[in-house]
Amino acid sequence: MANSLDPMQNTHPSEPPQVSRKAFPIAGIATTVFGLDELPPHISTIACLWLLHPRLSNQERMSGIATTIITDWNQKIANGQSSSNQGLIAVSFDQRNHGSRLVEPLANEAWKQGNPRHAQDMFSIFQGTARDTSLLLDYLPSYIFPKSDRTITTNLVLGVSLGGHAAWSCILHEPRITAAVVIIGCPDYVNLMADRARLSKLPTWTSSDPPGSQFLGSEHFPRSLLDTVRKYDLASLLLSHMRSDAKDKPLHDDPIPEPCEEEKAVLRPLLTSCLAGKRILNLSGGADKLVPYKRGEAVLTWLKNTVGPGGWFTDGGVHFEDVIVETAGHEVTPGMVQEASRFVAETLSTNGSVTKTGFVRESKI
Repeated sequence: MANSLDPMQNTHPSEPPQVSRKAFPIAGIATTVFGLDELPPHISTIACLWLLHPRLSNQERMSGIATTIITDWNQKIANGQSSSNQGLIAVSFDQRNHGSRLVEPLANEAWKQGNPRHAQDMFSIFQGTARDTSLLLDYLPSYIFPKSDRTITTNLVLGVSLGGHAAWSCILHEPRITAAVVIIGCPDYVNLMADRARLSKLPTWTSSDPPGSQFLGSEHFPRSLLDTVRKYDLASLLLSHMRSDAKDKPLHDDPIPEPCEEEKAVLRPLLTSCLAGKRILNLSGGADKLVPYKRGEAVLTWLKNTVGPGGWFTDGGVHFEDVIVETAGHEVTPGMVQEASRFVAETLSTNGSVTKTGFVRESKI
């Protein structure tokens, strides 16, 4: 099982084949673009895979995934295994306060490592990264295709751990990103942080009766932070529009009920704006202790019941796959990379077509 401080140390047992990489400083952010030289000359429409790295890491960690997925796709094109007319590139950059952008090392650490503002720091960093992705989306084409001879028509995001949290934000709030691969990330920030506060035995958790009842709104999770989380985090965003008392609990493991008709009337335009017609692959480690699957399970189950066949938002055409690698900890296994590559290829092969009804796949491997 991998060290949670480096969830990608065993991702590639052997060195993957190399693809071209070119550096571009865009909007003050050092970016690396993979696969430009390998684009087939006759293809003018391009898909871009945005790669978001883990906490305590940097963009270089994503090079193996970039080369694997691009190589797999180019082989499918060359072998006639796909009728898609899209080429594929990938882009990586350092998350805020990481790599070349590091300004305060302590801000990347957790409560146990002595960072009293862990909740604020982590959420603001990966939300900042999601905004950086949107910023780079605006300007990337003018840097890599200055002659306007090629057009980026599809944007996908793949994030790991901290990058997985950011990937959830990207797929929810950036309309130009239509597919996401979330690897060992969590769609319920309050639940994740509350569990981490419990395990860290924070005084704001242990001193209340019952334990944890005063955590939300304390200095470890200020009320103003909670208000911000409810704007961007999947679980908090949904719960803020429902009457469920789960939104007021630090830990909420019970199933989230189906909304009443009045709540559905409010949630439908929200889901339409955030998720309609999009594709998501969620990859989790069944033995992950740092970002346990259970912390996001309630909202993931609610989402699957809502968008899948028979759900009240199945007409939203959401494609959602929830895959748990049972023996994996907080790590990216070679099997996860294979799943990600398969999902990207299938997404590109659809050529942007959207199904009329939702699709849900649940799998344990």
